[in-house]
Amino acid sequence: MVTALANGGQMVHINGREEEEDSSFEEKEGSTLNGCIEENESSGDESPESSSESDSEDTEENEERGDEKEKNDQDDKSLIASAETSEFYIRPSCEHCKITNKNDTEKVTPRKISKGQFLLMVDEEGSYHCLATGLIFEVSGKVEIKYSILSWSKYGEFIKPPWILGGPIFNVSSDVSKLKSVHFPHSLCLGDHDSDVKFGVLHMRENVPQVEPSVDHSATHIKWNVSSLSPVGPLIQTSEAVQHHGAVLLYKVIDDPHSFRVYVAANSASVIKDISNSIKHSQRKFMKIDKPPVCQKLLQEGKKYRLKSECESTVDIIPQEIEFHDDSSRKLKNFIEVYLEHPVNAFKLSLEEVDSDQIIWTAALRECDWLHSDSNGETSQAEPIKKRKRKSTASDEEGIFKQSKWGDITDEPKKNKNLLITDQQLLVIAKKLGKEWKEIGICCLSLEMKDIDQIQDQFKDEGINIHKFRMLAKWREREKDNGTVQRLYDLLKPQVTYEVQETLEEILSE
Repeated sequence: MVTALANGGQMVHINGREEEEDSSFEEKEGSTLNGCIEENESSGDESPESSSESDSEDTEENEERGDEKEKNDQDDKSLIASAETSEFYIRPSCEHCKITNKNDTEKVTPRKISKGQFLLMVDEEGSYHCLATGLIFEVSGKVEIKYSILSWSKYGEFIKPPWILGGPIFNVSSDVSKLKSVHFPHSLCLGDHDSDVKFGVLHMRENVPQVEPSVDHSATHIKWNVSSLSPVGPLIQTSEAVQHHGAVLLYKVIDDPHSFRVYVAANSASVIKDISNSIKHSQRKFMKIDKPPVCQKLLQEGKKYRLKSECESTVDIIPQEIEFHDDSSRKLKNFIEVYLEHPVNAFKLSLEEVDSDQIIWTAALRECDWLHSDSNGETSQAEPIKKRKRKSTASDEEGIFKQSKWGDITDEPKKNKNLLITDQQLLVIAKKLGKEWKEIGICCLSLEMKDIDQIQDQFKDEGINIHKFRMLAKWREREKDNGTVQRLYDLLKPQVTYEVQETLEEILSE
């Protein structure tokens, strides 16, 4: 196994050892090697047996190297295969990025705690590349890292020109003293012209957006030194046309045998998560069709792309052409509807660039992609994507996005918005409030200081969390029928921490 060194040499791994082999290796060893050869030639006493033994040793060493290389290749393949179950991170297949990317990291597969939430536990210093999200963590020692993919729809409003979004946004939680830096995957192809590109990150510090500088970048990642942890995502500035690694996601409409849906998007985990949420919470039932999603050519901002079909049946494609824009900051994503006039066993879809007629992506769809056989050999529709129960709405794409800790944040209508908040829910929220709880009571809930002082005097033996709970309960008592979860969320949202917002959103979506 050979690893490139910064000085232009190589690190050769032999039987678990590492030896540095630089460009002057032959010069250093030349005289000794030549001396040995001359001595053997002059003595003329080399026997066939010694030559045979030497050949045998060389063969054994080559076999050992070959076995080690095969084992390393198998380990890499195993890690990559385990990451294929990643729902939101799609590795780009850009040849330029493969050539120029030089990240020397250990590939790891994290533990999936819940939807979009991951846990990585590392035992020693090093750089670790998460195969499920594309994140790279540099750590100084043993540490646990929790992280999840967020949606830009909540934070996109904070991005002001000339900054634009460069990749997915994440929420990361860890020991800041051990987590030195995070490398965020970006969806851009820099080509050979990255000198005009400036990189940064949007960092939400206590709900205040700040654009911080990056410290380095590669063909696939933007490096940021950790200062504190909260929602963070990569940004870029450039005067050149932005080119994205693209992804095409295919879905079959279960309750309409002739209808399919096609999404063309930037290859960003945040975008893919928004699409997945939109599908799962639609009024219609869908199943995902597993076809290679990676675009073979780059998608360029403002260019038009055309979806075409090769099919015996008449096919309606609406719209046939789309103008690509990175719509990461929009919760709902544009899509193309494909409708077959008559059922077919197979057909082909392809996406091409309108200007050049170049094929960007193609897939052959067969009936077996959306049908499966049961134990009796009878064919039926494949299982639809699981949905949570929801109220009907006028729009097909209005969803109730359940929020979980470390999860997505939205301002969509919530199921429990008209329900009065309970004591149990108030206690959960009270425990999340920090030392600024008194200011929140006065500024957000319109309580008076005498109310808070009275609570502290009356319940002085019950602890700070009970004081916060009593303050919230006093607000609810005053609000009467308006003491709902939604009302409390609306009042607290401008002032409370990200964690309190998440807790309220969880309650709203229960």
